[in-house]
Amino acid sequence: MINITLMLNNLGFVLMGLPYTIGISLLSFFTGLLMGLLLALLGRSNRLFVRYVVSAYISIMRGVPMMVVLFVLYFGLPYYGVELPALLCAYIGFSLVSAAYISEVFRSSIEAIDKGQWEAATALGLPYSTVVKKIILPQAFRIAIPPLGNVIIDMVKSSSLAAMITVPDIFQNAKIIGGREWDYMSMYVLIAFIYWLITFLIECSQEFLEKKLALT
Repeated sequence: MINITLMLNNLGFVLMGLPYTIGISLLSFFTGLLMGLLLALLGRSNRLFVRYVVSAYISIMRGVPMMVVLFVLYFGLPYYGVELPALLCAYIGFSLVSAAYISEVFRSSIEAIDKGQWEAATALGLPYSTVVKKIILPQAFRIAIPPLGNVIIDMVKSSSLAAMITVPDIFQNAKIIGGREWDYMSMYVLIAFIYWLITFLIECSQEFLEKKLALT
């Protein structure tokens, strides 16, 4: 049922797509991290219109399947004269969607901090920007580490959807070999192991970061 020889002989070709899988996941995550933090802070704005816009964006991005976002960017935009490379569409799509989830992580982390710290900082006359950067965000980041780890793991697994718009990641390369050799099962087992190994390394990094931040 599982052709080990086929898996080993084509492992090199499959791993040629690893930079795309890792690159899309990490670049989109860090872009989404910045966007998500901005959205979380804007969501606390005193302006009602700004809060509504942020809330609408988060609701839409969390409610629309990732596949639909990728198809709109890659297949939909050309109808309006905008043609983007598949890799860029994947990066934009994953960044936009991850930002919505990450913003909710930061929002809940910020709200988990004792309100007394906000009140104490305000009583000292500290500027809002200083309070956020020096007092609130360092604590919120510690709280956010576990859920952020879940977000990046989910992004690594979801990056396989980029193959649907022709990005040559490990999933796309495995599909090519599976179709050529009429043995999809062996190749899917191979990439399942690769995805698990990547996520395992992320889990180890998450645990290390949690322990390090707990000591500071």
